[in-house]
Amino acid sequence: MTGKDTGPTHHLAEPARKQLPQEHYDFFAGGAGEETALRENENAFGRLALLPRVLRGGADRSTGVSVLDREWPAPLFVSPTAFHRLAHPHGEAATARAAAAAGVPLVTGVAATTSVADVVAAAREQDADAVVWFQLYLHPEPEVTTELVRRAQRAGCSALVVTVDSPVFGRRTRDLHNGFHDLPPGLATENMRNLPGSEPGRPLPIPMWPAGWDDLRRLREQTDLPLVLKGVLHPDDARIAVEQGMDALLVSNHGGRQLDAAPASVEALPAVADAVAGRVPVLMDGGVRRGSDIATALALGARAVGIGRPVLWALAARGEEGVREYLTALRADFDHVLALCGGHRPQDLTADQVVERGTARRPSRGEPTC
Repeated sequence: MTGKDTGPTHHLAEPARKQLPQEHYDFFAGGAGEETALRENENAFGRLALLPRVLRGGADRSTGVSVLDREWPAPLFVSPTAFHRLAHPHGEAATARAAAAAGVPLVTGVAATTSVADVVAAAREQDADAVVWFQLYLHPEPEVTTELVRRAQRAGCSALVVTVDSPVFGRRTRDLHNGFHDLPPGLATENMRNLPGSEPGRPLPIPMWPAGWDDLRRLREQTDLPLVLKGVLHPDDARIAVEQGMDALLVSNHGGRQLDAAPASVEALPAVADAVAGRVPVLMDGGVRRGSDIATALALGARAVGIGRPVLWALAARGEEGVREYLTALRADFDHVLALCGGHRPQDLTADQVVERGTARRPSRGEPTC
């Protein structure tokens, strides 16, 4: 393993690498095991092509979408990633301001190095209507989960993104090689401070434990915030989630950081979208790097897509300005691709426009068996 990015984010990753200690760069860049799932998230998009439609006009295009009763300027959001202050001193606050300036919703992580209250405040400084969601891991102590939900509500988050693909930590090869297992002095997972059962001033560890559907039902009963289930890959889990009252699903293999044998997110997307059958929005993250990736995911059933590592690269390389410029450019790239595909709005992109590169065959929508 070289630890070197050679994909389409190379122009972002290389300046970030030069700014970061190797172990911090590897923490962001790395995946589980042999990093097969990590690579496949991007490679899977490379195996797909878009069939454009022609003679449909397009001067009146709009990239806006509706997600959980909010209008978003584009089908794009910032996925939750940890430890932004490892990438830049201003950390999640800079990311929040940049996303708000670019008109892109943000999911702030429970493992953030800036508290959810401060993240939301930074976003709202830039845009009073900025959309911020809070990513949550269910905790084995219910009172800890309850307090985290209360903090997100008080801060003004408009949804909870519940990550459910982590009964145990993935074996992240680069971190094991580097001996990276804790934040440096002066940084902490701020959302985990001063919780029930914690020592004063010391954050609790992020929980990795085998939560069940009963735990999710208890969460559903204690909050009116919309619940987005993150980490769904199997269509049967998607069906159960809808039956259990989830408000949206986020198809994700955790950026290739959990099960290395998992399929690429975009490969799992069509079967999940078919299982949901439009009853709730389906979101997706993993490997999205360009406007054509966004268009492909939307054509295969996603309402919007999340961006993870490229935001961290932009933050490390050029701070808040870098994140804003990157997200703004990505929005513009999607609008350009939408026009070339013959679309007026994201909903015009359809599954028959996605084919296997080199064959012009539509990709299989078979259900995973594991």
